Amino acid sequence: MPTVSYQGEEIECEEGAILRDVLKEAGLSVYNGKMKQLNCRGAGSCGSCAVQVDGEVSEPGKKEKLRLWAPPHHPSHDVRLACQVRVEGDVEVTKGRGLFGQHV
Repeated sequence: MPTVSYQGEEIECEEGAILRDVLKEAGLSVYNGKMKQLNCRGAGSCGSCAVQVDGEVSEPGKKEKLRLWAPPHHPSHDVRLACQVRVEGDVEVTKGRGLFGQHV
């Protein structure tokens, strides 16, 4: 089983699990500030669950790529949307500063 490391916690999950769901089930949030209430609930449209991910995860899909082109994000920021990422192996997750986590 893959292990997700985030904010000093290590969570085991099923391979292929959605990163946002894994963290949410463990009681951890990928949102900053008011985005804890104002997010898109995993639809991939708001971009507020952006995190830096190191490890084995799925490739970005079309929806995620499109959202990461919209401000405040940009593909060069090296972030992924936790609601779109599937965990395929051990990963380390870091949440950046800013309302959308855009400052890693």
